[in-house]
Amino acid sequence: MSTADEISTLLTANFGTDPVAIRPDVPLRQLRLDSLALEELRLLIEDRLDVDLDDVELTSRDTVGQLVDAVHRKAAA
Repeated sequence: MSTADEISTLLTANFGTDPVAIRPDVPLRQLRLDSLALEELRLLIEDRLDVDLDDVELTSRDTVGQLVDAVHRKAAA
């Protein structure tokens, strides 16, 4: 499963996000993720994909694509 698919699965399963709404160009705030939800998502991604995202700054203005890119960069490091 790709990183984008893993993140999509986490968003759908844990936050009730409509899978159709999850696209690379969609801001996380449009998926109704506030700062607390973003922190929870960060922890879920770290556990599921075994990456350390402590130094990655996520905001609700970031897009799904930016989140996927950040996870890719950390996984490759």
